[in-house]
Amino acid sequence: MDSDCSYHYTDNFLIDPYEEELKKEKRRRKEMEKMKQHSDMVGFVADGQYGISRRCPCGGSIKHDVSLSPKFKHDFNTQPGSRYFTCTKFKDDGLHFRQPWVFGVEQEIEKLVMKVEEQSKTIEEMQKQIQIQAEEIAKLKT
Repeated sequence: MDSDCSYHYTDNFLIDPYEEELKKEKRRRKEMEKMKQHSDMVGFVADGQYGISRRCPCGGSIKHDVSLSPKFKHDFNTQPGSRYFTCTKFKDDGLHFRQPWVFGVEQEIEKLVMKVEEQSKTIEEMQKQIQIQAEEIAKLKT
């Protein structure tokens, strides 16, 4: 073989440099996937603490649960029939999400009220703009 060849020997095997690059790229992709999963989990933790939860920090889905009696030490309401948003993989180990239904619904209503107020302000501004444009059109017609 001549000296310009990009192939080289390792332990009596001929190694293709493109194959090495592919392996490196696969490792990079796996690392990026792990970083994305970690980022998603951080997002689940942040989102899970406000409003009606969509996902548990573990990545599990949330179900609507009715507790007939206080099973866990952190059950908020000890009356029978307490409702919770609970991870489908819930264990009382602090790694899964369980939120009293009342808190989640109350926070969700607060978010919706804020959105309605924002939309109301936007509609008022648009109505003012329409009124101004209607007046300008009326002036141009005369």
